[in-house]
Amino acid sequence: MIETDRLILSTPAIADFDAYHALFSEPPVYRFFGNTPLTRNESWTKFLRGIGHWSVFGFGMFSIREKTTRRYLGETGLVHFQRELGPDFDSCAEAVWILTSDAHGKGYATEAAEAALRWIFDTKGEQRSVCLIDPENTGSTRVAEKLGYRMLEPRTYREKPVTILERMPDREHLT
Repeated sequence: MIETDRLILSTPAIADFDAYHALFSEPPVYRFFGNTPLTRNESWTKFLRGIGHWSVFGFGMFSIREKTTRRYLGETGLVHFQRELGPDFDSCAEAVWILTSDAHGKGYATEAAEAALRWIFDTKGEQRSVCLIDPENTGSTRVAEKLGYRMLEPRTYREKPVTILERMPDREHLT
């Protein structure tokens, strides 16, 4: 478990699933993930994929909870999704952060992702990481920039334009 000033990050638990599924049913969230809410089955598959990262890689997605209320806010971490975007992307861990719409704009994504990256780099060693962001997701782009990610190039993923960013090993962006 990781604690920040306002958040608690922990490995995902089955008890998180209903809140996880609700997250991917929110239009402000899913609009950047295919513009369609996930079915319960799709959420379950995605949720288990996240849990599986921990047993295979020793890291993965953390569940994010608000410290004062213990309310589930989303997830963040590093993963290997094998998106078939080329060896310069798929060979690296991908940074991800997804929060409930009522948590947007409060700095939670940056706080959580920074804590998760710091933990992963402390336990697994610093490494180049990448992320994929919908060009219209300006909030997520701002988070990536605060974390030290720099734009590489636009690409197409699942027939949609996306922006690819990379972060080289450099602790100066993690406080």
